[in-house]
Amino acid sequence: MNVSEELLDLQSLKDQTRGTDLFVSLCSAVEDMKLQWIKVTGIITDGAPAMAGERSGLSTLVCNKVSEEGGKAIKLHCIIHQEVLCAKHMKYDHVMKPVIKVINYIRSKALCHRQFQQFLLDIQAEYGDVVYHNDVRWLSRGSALQRFYSLREEIGQFLAKKGQPMPELSDPFWLADLGFLVDITRHLNALNTSLRGQNAMVSQLYSHVKAFPTKLLLFQRHLSQAQPNTTHFPSLQKIMTSFPQNNISVQMRRYATDVSSLVEEFQQRFRDFAAIEKDIILFSSPFSVDPDDAPEHLQLELIELQCDAEYRSRHQQLPLVNFYRSWMKAGSKRFEHLLRKC
Repeated sequence: MNVSEELLDLQSLKDQTRGTDLFVSLCSAVEDMKLQWIKVTGIITDGAPAMAGERSGLSTLVCNKVSEEGGKAIKLHCIIHQEVLCAKHMKYDHVMKPVIKVINYIRSKALCHRQFQQFLLDIQAEYGDVVYHNDVRWLSRGSALQRFYSLREEIGQFLAKKGQPMPELSDPFWLADLGFLVDITRHLNALNTSLRGQNAMVSQLYSHVKAFPTKLLLFQRHLSQAQPNTTHFPSLQKIMTSFPQNNISVQMRRYATDVSSLVEEFQQRFRDFAAIEKDIILFSSPFSVDPDDAPEHLQLELIELQCDAEYRSRHQQLPLVNFYRSWMKAGSKRFEHLLRKC
């Protein structure tokens, strides 16, 4: 159970990049290193058609090759990449486009940028600048939105001085949409951050992903109430408080619908992980699984494990990797395939 990551090889694709072309290059690298296909337990891709195609995608070809050698491999879509695609489901272009346009206007010209920074300094604003948004940097959307929201009044004053007023900043309904997008993006960024870091087990990552739709359902219920509850949407709540004369609460049903749509997006994109949920639970919580529900070749070993008081104590006290490492040292072999997969 010493987990390591290593780059196998670099292959140049000078012609087409179909799944079959990728597979040929991969086979070449595997054969050069004299590796055994039966040792492959899974393949994770970015979901591109050449990688994830059902018939000729790289992941399908790899799994078929492993099966021919007598093994079994699973194919998954990168868990962080899927979360990012789910986040992009909340487009809100009518909010993002004006925000990005203003940020680019302020920062693209050196003189305008310096004047804006000096303006913020003179009025002792909370922040000293706005933040660029970049689609490649997945967390930048939340940072750019949060900074714009915090400086919205100062930005409005500066643009008015420059003769470039932004009418959206005086529209309470647009500001409500901005506040909602800021808050939901903050929740999505928190999930994205929790999925990062070294030595993270797939069971831990999946628990974060599985919990998030449950949180979204809570948000959906709160926003659907006759008196909407915006406890988890502080930016939206602040806009509602700032414009009490406008009935912004009528938009809550739309926000609830958007949150519900996001739940469906998560469930759809993470169905490949849901398909192996029993394996993940068996790996992360072996003492709570009924042996009758476990694969037949693991049942006897699982019973012995659950009846061992020492290992039950170790499971409660040690990190999961260290627990399995101590168990493997003791001679357990039946769970080896499951361990390598997780």
